Amino acid sequence: MSHAVTIEEPQAKPQVSQTRCGVRSGAWGNASSSRTYDFLYDPLFIVSSEKDQAQANIHAILSRSKLRKVPRFKTMFSNLIHYPRYSLYWSKADPIPSFISRVWKGQEEKHREALRQLAPTDTSFKIPKEVYEDPDVTGKNRYKYFERPFLPFYQQMPLNVVFAATKMEPYIFPPASTKYTPILSKYTVGTQTDYRDAEVQTDPYSPEYVVCQNSIPELLTLATLTWGRGLPAGQAEVEMIERAREKRAWEATLPSLSDTSQAEKRRRMINAMERKEWAFRDQEIEKLQEIRLEVLKELLKKRDENQNEVNMKHLNSRWSELQEAKEAKLAQIRRAHVSAIRKLVGKRKNVEGKLERRNIIKDYSDYASQVYGPLSRLGRFPDNNSEDFVVKNYYLNTYEGLVELESCLPDFVTQPRIRPPKPKIITTKAGFLKRAARMDHELEEIHKALLDKKNKVLEPKKPLLFLQRKLVPPPRLPTPTLEMTSSEEEDKEMAVIYLQKLLRGRVVQNMMFEGKEKRLELIQELRTTHALQEDDRLVKKAEKQLTLALQRQRHLHEHKVSVVENHLAGLEGRALADMFDFLSKELVRLQEERRIHAFAMLAERQRRMREAEESGRRQVEQRRLREEDQIFKEVVKVHQSTVSSYLEDIILKTEENTAEEQARAEIEKMAEEINNIAYEMESRRTQLQSEEIVAELVYSFLIPEVQRDFVKEKVRNAQRKHILAAHQLIHRHSESMLLRNFAEQEQDEVSDTDELLKEEIQHEKDS
Repeated sequence: MSHAVTIEEPQAKPQVSQTRCGVRSGAWGNASSSRTYDFLYDPLFIVSSEKDQAQANIHAILSRSKLRKVPRFKTMFSNLIHYPRYSLYWSKADPIPSFISRVWKGQEEKHREALRQLAPTDTSFKIPKEVYEDPDVTGKNRYKYFERPFLPFYQQMPLNVVFAATKMEPYIFPPASTKYTPILSKYTVGTQTDYRDAEVQTDPYSPEYVVCQNSIPELLTLATLTWGRGLPAGQAEVEMIERAREKRAWEATLPSLSDTSQAEKRRRMINAMERKEWAFRDQEIEKLQEIRLEVLKELLKKRDENQNEVNMKHLNSRWSELQEAKEAKLAQIRRAHVSAIRKLVGKRKNVEGKLERRNIIKDYSDYASQVYGPLSRLGRFPDNNSEDFVVKNYYLNTYEGLVELESCLPDFVTQPRIRPPKPKIITTKAGFLKRAARMDHELEEIHKALLDKKNKVLEPKKPLLFLQRKLVPPPRLPTPTLEMTSSEEEDKEMAVIYLQKLLRGRVVQNMMFEGKEKRLELIQELRTTHALQEDDRLVKKAEKQLTLALQRQRHLHEHKVSVVENHLAGLEGRALADMFDFLSKELVRLQEERRIHAFAMLAERQRRMREAEESGRRQVEQRRLREEDQIFKEVVKVHQSTVSSYLEDIILKTEENTAEEQARAEIEKMAEEINNIAYEMESRRTQLQSEEIVAELVYSFLIPEVQRDFVKEKVRNAQRKHILAAHQLIHRHSESMLLRNFAEQEQDEVSDTDELLKEEIQHEKDS
């Protein structure tokens, strides 16, 4: 990559400013026309005066909001109004650092220009030394190389750029005195552009270049060639460059226009060059015609091939249609044959033509009969409306429906929550055991004791090895007696005792009766199994034989019923198997029929789409052929008009030359005659006639011209006061409107900030 240095002062670059500050719209969104602080940071953004600098500063202050959002960590993810996620506070920070100068940049330029103007007149004023920075393309100075110079190849003016193949040393002005402190005209400030390299650099990068004074490089003649339009160069471009070199060499050999003696030679050379260019142009036209004829031949050949392909497709489609019709006819004949055979078989079964009544038992016992599997040719369609029983649910048949159904379910369905069991509290707050817990503990102990008793194994009694001490029961306490004082009380006592005996006996009797009733079945069983008398034994034996006979009869009956049920189950199974087989085959047939129908619909749709595409291509081809014919006609017409115009130009030029020669001869003759007449009148004119001629010239030309100038000046003076008054009115109203707008904006911003602060204070109070 080459480096270059600019020698002259940088001029205005409207293209750069448009690139940096222009509005950009597209798929990446909209960008603002300019950034807020470009008048301070951007070295290429310079306002016109101090007034514009102040206005830009005021606009930047008004456009920047000083309210800042501070998140509250306790309620950072809250959506409630009374628990806001953030708070607003007034920021006092200045976005511009303190070392950035806010002074108008044009002041330095004015000061430097004044020094330059005073330096030639006063020796005490000297321009400070300026050292240009290293013009490196990469790095911080890359933004300076985004513009491509507009240099057409036909421009003959000397340019202010030169090519530099190597890196040059920075240019240093002559040394200046140290009386005045140097004033820097430029500052290097790091900037961050809003645009990517991929958005601005669409062509291969070409660096800036500088051309020396009074020099025109040959390379500038190729400035119109861009990437994709002439670059990289081919044979045609090389031929064009060679012709341009020959033409420049020819132009160098042309005589100059100031030399009148060589005018005829210059004209002949120009005519010869024009004839040569016309001949070259004719050759180019012939080449283009030959190329076009070749293209037309290729297109015609392709059209014939496409037409042959279309014809073959039509023939193949017609042949396939005839084959399908043939197969359909054969299938119809086969179906008619099968139907006729079936009718003959049916008639052969009943030759005598007797009417037979329907055997319902036979129909229902035969699982291949019309009851279980009716034929569709007899008017029964068991699969009619079968699609009504197909479950068609959006939430079960599509992925989106399943996702939506899953989103509607609660969280505990998809994410089960396992909670550890909590320990059961069995004590009260005072520390006592609860009644329910105490009862559960007692029941557990009872259950455990019962299980131990149930599972306890009786140990055999061991023989006595030693004498054991027999415990003597304690003596019974003596029965208290009541001493009676009289015989009547004794009788009453005896009567009560007797009554107690009767009641106790009756209670024992009732207990025995209840026990008997409860164990009546057990008693009967003991009586049947342990009969003691002979009659009872015989009766029991007879009952046993009767019971065995009844059991044998029941077994025989159950065997017969099971055999019948087995036969019926087999018949039902065969019928169900045949029915399911028929239904499965019908289902497969229905699916295949639907699939074939779908394939037929797809084939029909594809055929229609291909026909539409073919018709579209045919229309495009016809339109293109019409356009090419029209273009060919226009080219032929242009050729004819070119030849006619060329001949007309030659004839007109010949006529003009002849007329010019004749007119020149006549004018010379008339001028000679007029000169003779004028000389003769001059010799005869008197002083009075000369004064009359002068007076007539003054009154005819000089005085009217002075009067016209006086009238114009008078009208201009009369209109000037009106123009001044209009300018004063316009400027006064515009300045007042600007001041009013700025005041309203400041007032609105202050009112908005006050309202926001009040709302924030109210929210804090509520919280």
